Amino acid sequence: MTIRRLLVANRGEIALRIMRACRETGIETVAVYSDVDAHAPHALAADWAVPIGPGPAVDSYLCIGKLIDAARSTACDAVHPGYGFLAENAGFATACADAGLTFVGPQPSVIEMMGSKIAARDAARAAGVPIVPGETPADQSNGAIRAAAALVGFPVLLKATAGGGGKGMRLLTGAAAMEEAIDSARREAQSAFGDGRLYVERAIERARHVEIQVFGDSQGHAVHLFERDCSVQRRHQKVIEESPSPALTSALRHRMGDAATSLVRAVGYRNAGTVEFLLEGTGDGARFYFLEMNTRLQVEHPVTEAVTGVDLVRAQLVEASGHPLPWTQDDLSLRGHAIECRVYAEDPAQGFIPQAGRLLAYREPVMPGIRIDSGVAWLSTVPVHYDPLLAKLIASGENRSVAIERATAALRDFPILGIRTNIPFLLDVLADARFKSGDVHTRFLDEEGDRLIEAGQKGQPPDEAFAAAIVLLDGPSTATLARMDDEQDAPEDPWSSLHGWRN
Repeated sequence: MTIRRLLVANRGEIALRIMRACRETGIETVAVYSDVDAHAPHALAADWAVPIGPGPAVDSYLCIGKLIDAARSTACDAVHPGYGFLAENAGFATACADAGLTFVGPQPSVIEMMGSKIAARDAARAAGVPIVPGETPADQSNGAIRAAAALVGFPVLLKATAGGGGKGMRLLTGAAAMEEAIDSARREAQSAFGDGRLYVERAIERARHVEIQVFGDSQGHAVHLFERDCSVQRRHQKVIEESPSPALTSALRHRMGDAATSLVRAVGYRNAGTVEFLLEGTGDGARFYFLEMNTRLQVEHPVTEAVTGVDLVRAQLVEASGHPLPWTQDDLSLRGHAIECRVYAEDPAQGFIPQAGRLLAYREPVMPGIRIDSGVAWLSTVPVHYDPLLAKLIASGENRSVAIERATAALRDFPILGIRTNIPFLLDVLADARFKSGDVHTRFLDEEGDRLIEAGQKGQPPDEAFAAAIVLLDGPSTATLARMDDEQDAPEDPWSSLHGWRN
């Protein structure tokens, strides 16, 4: 089938990214927006925009019925879920199919299978993919969980069977306080995913987090687009990603790619996905273990695009239209190096607490080798209801050193005023000797985070720097911006707001 009009069931930077790919391929787009996103960039960028309810996601972006109604009322023939929200919800994919809409992603049955950590481990084992030693007790009583942990051997991770992102996860180094850990993990998993089931996995300490980008089609073809190293993470949330991984040799890359595509073929996977691994050791003899599969486009997909030269969203649209993959494995190769830094509205000095408010200044750097995927603009309001990701800065170059240098220069030329961001923290991570040498693992920020946060605070602009920054940005006066910020009902449109000011 040919996709002519597509509903983007998301918001922010990923919605804009999908719309850009659609525009290039001649596909019309429909945005959905909550009340607080009425003037958000994604709502203004689409050909049509449909309101879907109040700010809280549970009343808008997570309402399957409202999204299906929006698609039907605008005569869409396809839906792209982006990432987050309902992207890995088998019920949403099924609802799209029932409504005669093409879901840009894998089949509902595969989403459901790979969304269960237990079922995904079973599928990986059956496909011959190494898995982390663990136990998945059918008896979910606390006593059975304790017995499973003792059998696996400490340290262990308690993990939610239905989730990700660190929710419902607890690291246990011994039997002490297990009861409390099990109860709190179960409560958190139930709250986040509606499923409180847990399993036990051996904790592989000081491992790297390396994921393989995969693609499958309805003709049974499967390829991988090499790896991304996501070891720089905080509380299981990725902060900096890069490709290729500094830790992989050619032989190891080949083995991991083969394992990932074996799983894709075994489950009949279609469209874009990511197979995530923990990597233990270095060199050709390093061991890797299946962690989970993400049945969607990843936040960090731009680094793969930078080093392979392919457009993953465009490929998603091609595959969803029923066409075979546009490339074979032999067509794909790595070139250069790319690093992605996630720019968040958060305050590292206050435990990375999310920030909300108006962006009184916002200017994206324009430099060679720099790509910015963002969901905000100057005078955008960052609401409290959603993930605080403002933008992704992707730096590429002929090697890792050049990519680091370009990322550093671009972050230094990325002024954002009105709310706190993690840019100073990112700069200190990039400057850290361990990061520069590639000697990092998933606990790197746990070990070095406090030191980096303290160093990063030196880079935060003091309030008196506002005036100088605004002059530099050729924007309105600080007094005008302050007056706008004080107005509770100030309109989002800057041309309606800046009375008496002209360029």
